[in-house]
Amino acid sequence: MSTTQTPPRPPRTPEPVQVVKERRDAALSALVQAVPFAAFMGIRFDRRGDELTAVLPWRDALTGNPMLPAMHGGATSAFLEMTAMIELAWSMIWAPVERGEIDAATLTPETLPRLPKTIDFTIDFLRSGLPRDAYARARVNRSGRRYASVHVEGWQDNRSRLFAQATGHFLMPDPAQLPAPFGRGDAAGPAA
Repeated sequence: MSTTQTPPRPPRTPEPVQVVKERRDAALSALVQAVPFAAFMGIRFDRRGDELTAVLPWRDALTGNPMLPAMHGGATSAFLEMTAMIELAWSMIWAPVERGEIDAATLTPETLPRLPKTIDFTIDFLRSGLPRDAYARARVNRSGRRYASVHVEGWQDNRSRLFAQATGHFLMPDPAQLPAPFGRGDAAGPAA
């Protein structure tokens, strides 16, 4: 019996860190810019590796009860839902961006995957949102071909003192209708 050995592959030269960071930042920027409501609300995202933190800078238009004063419940809900949707979309584009299969600089609303559609969104208001910046992080609990479940936590001054949390269920875009390279089932997302 003869055995043939395949020659070892030469080691892949890693990309410079700055190139990877620029590609990730450009992809996130394109994703957020594709959602006009995020700009309307003033929501921005801070990325550290694969983790996103949403930031909602305080402004008077977010006031719900001027007597307390407190953040409007609708603004809080919209902020947490937008955080969940962007995190879910980010998990869909993460793998192709990391592999360098897409040029993040050319991402447009037409070339990005469609955003997931909200099935339901349940929010727990734990305390009044104070008149100051708010932060949120989302965690994808389950993401399949057609359905995803996401948990979101919102806080202001202290990460351990949440002012709101939510759980959302989303209908995922049909993989057959996603633009390449997103439609091949590679959307495993970042490692947990």
